[in-house]
Amino acid sequence: MSVQEYLDKHMLARKIEDAVNAAVRAKTPDPVLFISNHMRKSVPSVITKVKARQILDSRGIPTVEVDLHTNKGVFRASSPSGASSGMYEAVELRDGDKGTYLGKGVSRAVNNINEKISEALIGMDPTLQVQIDQAMIDLDKTDKKVELGANALLAVSMAACKAGAAEKEVSLYKHIADLAGRTTFNVPVPAFTVINGGKHAGNNLSVQDIMVLPVGALRFEEALQMGSETYHHLKAVITEKYGLYGCNVGEDGGFAPNISSLKEGLDLVKEAIGRTGYNEKIKIALDIAATEFCIGTKYDLDYKSPNKSGQNYKSGEDMIAMYKELCEAYPIVSIEDPFDKEDWEHSKYFTSLGICQVVGDDLLMSNPKRIERAMQEAACNTLLLKVNQVGTVTEAIEVVKLAKDANWGVVISQRSGESEDSFIADLSVGLSAGQIKAGAPCRGERLVKYNQLLRIEEELGNQALYAGDDWRNC
Repeated sequence: MSVQEYLDKHMLARKIEDAVNAAVRAKTPDPVLFISNHMRKSVPSVITKVKARQILDSRGIPTVEVDLHTNKGVFRASSPSGASSGMYEAVELRDGDKGTYLGKGVSRAVNNINEKISEALIGMDPTLQVQIDQAMIDLDKTDKKVELGANALLAVSMAACKAGAAEKEVSLYKHIADLAGRTTFNVPVPAFTVINGGKHAGNNLSVQDIMVLPVGALRFEEALQMGSETYHHLKAVITEKYGLYGCNVGEDGGFAPNISSLKEGLDLVKEAIGRTGYNEKIKIALDIAATEFCIGTKYDLDYKSPNKSGQNYKSGEDMIAMYKELCEAYPIVSIEDPFDKEDWEHSKYFTSLGICQVVGDDLLMSNPKRIERAMQEAACNTLLLKVNQVGTVTEAIEVVKLAKDANWGVVISQRSGESEDSFIADLSVGLSAGQIKAGAPCRGERLVKYNQLLRIEEELGNQALYAGDDWRNC
């Protein structure tokens, strides 16, 4: 398109004249700035360029970052990545060249953005999120985004969402709420990781995370304070019992003392909560990630202890008995992935007991078909949403709607490989998720999410509704 054709298409000659006249009427002291701002608002924004690059995530592993350009500015987003991936989730495209980043490079995904996706999106209106995401899905042509890579699509989708918010001159969470058809804003209860185990730490603890939920706080600001204070009291408790070496941290920032017993970890957390004085205002959540230590139909809670592994297998029934005992002894209100991802029968039975919230992560993998099956069989009652498992913002919104229509709880979740992108904070408020799992109250890539929630709550003022005791029913 020539310059003249562009001017004619957008009637810019008339709009420039209108801007000059408006500047004269306003008697502005800076007519050039006034005219520039007037033109910026009068000309519809379109995507003019999409540029991707390879960066490193919080684990030092490559991931995809995107700068999406419009005539309103440049909008940046990056894809998170997990320690494990499942067969039912969208596929993260990596290079596989063992000589570069041990095969973890993402130059193929980057090239797909720069050479294919960019061309398809240039000229599109950034406020049309559904059309943008659908254009990428159509370009990929596979159910699991194998061709272009879910990491490529997601980074572009998130950047486009930010551009759409800017075009509408609203905050990102408000734009997301508009896309989802929501008009109220719930600030989520944070699930702070305080002890890491499983694949996220080098200790002998088989379960992946022990978390604290400040459900008794009145505002998110207070919840963040509770989480931080509990974390630092826990550091003191661990130091007293195990020495400074016990305060090494895992990938999510939780402490990783060399313990092998879940009860031992829960005792540490319970003592830390007691020292804060918050007591009943703070509850405990567990991410068991049982798929990681399921062998056939048995569970090996000692799989990380070479001298003990294989000596104490537990059946599904044994695991249920253990969970019952733990929920009676500790203030546990939520258990994520208590069984293997294909152990539907024990998941259904445990959920039917109504002992606590049962969260589906590996069980669901944010996959609509898995979610629908879990709803039909009542195999869990809460969705854990990891945006990179679906691949686009539009699909993330759709699966959350699916969960909410079934009166499920929703947890918006980080991944072990994170960046300084705070997108999921806005997503959790825009979708009124009720819960967010963003790691420990330390480390920059985790705190960027929590600090963004502080800003959102401040901006909302009296409109901010902290999920609190209603964390399951937002």
